[in-house]
Amino acid sequence: MDQPPLYEEDIVTWAEQQASALRSLAARPDLSNALDWDAVAEEIEEVGASRIRATASALLLVLVHVLKYVSAPTAQSTRSWRAEVITFQTAARGLYTRSTRQRIDWDDLWRSAKRNADASLHIHGDSLIEGLPEQMPFTPEELVAPDFDMDAALSRLGPLLAPTGGRRRPT
Repeated sequence: MDQPPLYEEDIVTWAEQQASALRSLAARPDLSNALDWDAVAEEIEEVGASRIRATASALLLVLVHVLKYVSAPTAQSTRSWRAEVITFQTAARGLYTRSTRQRIDWDDLWRSAKRNADASLHIHGDSLIEGLPEQMPFTPEELVAPDFDMDAALSRLGPLLAPTGGRRRPT
């Protein structure tokens, strides 16, 4: 076999295909009803849904830490934020597939990252920088690239802050 099985390549698509096949089998009157076909199909679908949530969660944490850094670059925690970006980005890269890309609401992920970063910054007397875009400023491929660079992400945000001067909101 030259190609890895779909299960290894894209577990989300695999789970959807398997659940669909099980539901087709469940509709056949000639097969045993001893198996709870629908429950088994739902459990398999949950494998794919879990992968999507895990990918989105890791990407959310990458974005939160990038946002905290751009908003409070002199904070004491910046070194740990950089380390955490590397850790979470590596995790996201390992989970990411084409099918997860299609199922993540990227703008909602960005809005959530801004809310979470702002809440975290407020705990320490800082606030989210003004002028951040309303929509996701990064492509999914940029976020999961093997050569992802936090400094490049920070500089990418810089020009987007220009309309308000990138000021921090008063705390």
